[in-house]
Amino acid sequence: QVQLVESGGGLVQAGGSLSLSCAASGSIFSFNAMGWYRQAPGKERVLVARILRSGLTDYLVSVKDRFTISRDNAKNTLHLQMNSLKPEDTAVYYCAAEDTLRNYWGQGTQVTVSS
Repeated sequence: QVQLVESGGGLVQAGGSLSLSCAASGSIFSFNAMGWYRQAPGKERVLVARILRSGLTDYLVSVKDRFTISRDNAKNTLHLQMNSLKPEDTAVYYCAAEDTLRNYWGQGTQVTVSS
């Protein structure tokens, strides 16, 4: 099993930036996709950004043009650069690795954007 550990969350003012990282204990290249999800209090977990093995990316509409997902296969690391943050981006952000049979999840990192 692969273990995923997120880092980089914190408190930032609206308009600011944060960079999240997800370190995997094994190779991430074999996964169908890697992604970032978020869950705000009282809400469902939603996909924020996803990058396929091919390199193609997909974003939640509300974060497109503000967030950028990237992967470093050599370092088994996934990143999410978040710019122009808004209070509605406040949530726990989870890293996910999508395999054929199951998904693997990190423990989450809190992102709080103050107005």
